[in-house]
Amino acid sequence: MKCKALLIALTVLLVAGCRGGWTAAERELIESQPDVMRVLTVEDAADLKVLRAECRDFSARELADPLYAELASKLIATVTSPEQDGVGIAGPQVGLSRNVIAVQRFDKEGEPFEVYPNIRITAFRGEQELGPEGCLSVPGRRGKVLRWRDIDICYTSPETGQEVSERVEGFTAVIFQHETDHLQGILYTDKLVQE
Repeated sequence: MKCKALLIALTVLLVAGCRGGWTAAERELIESQPDVMRVLTVEDAADLKVLRAECRDFSARELADPLYAELASKLIATVTSPEQDGVGIAGPQVGLSRNVIAVQRFDKEGEPFEVYPNIRITAFRGEQELGPEGCLSVPGRRGKVLRWRDIDICYTSPETGQEVSERVEGFTAVIFQHETDHLQGILYTDKLVQE
């Protein structure tokens, strides 16, 4: 009886460990594209379907895979490319329905771009402010959106696999909100404020 229970427990662990790996399509998408990936736009019906899909998290195994590091590098190369020249980008914008964003940290010295897997906003503080926004996936348009200027975020550190939390304020907080909306299939145009 104990052997049977042990065998069942090992089987459950093996199945759980195998679940959630990179799909062949995801691997192909990341590996086949140049450093600057194609940005999906609302002007294409197939692109819009991906932009409207909710994203799934990465497993610890996926974050440890070299493919994640390649994706992170390509996200930054894409958002900083002269063709895009953006301040943030999310997985769906390059065709990947995964919970990952790259954000320019205007609140840090040197204003670096950083990548955040499994990102979530966990708190909003103060009052919302109206500000202008645009989007790489909505070319040629801008509008005003209400956003919080003081938030808390949590994400998974790819280096340690541990959850990290931090407070973000100012314009950088606005970028985080815009990009995390993408992870739930929400575009800034869904939140436009009519003046």
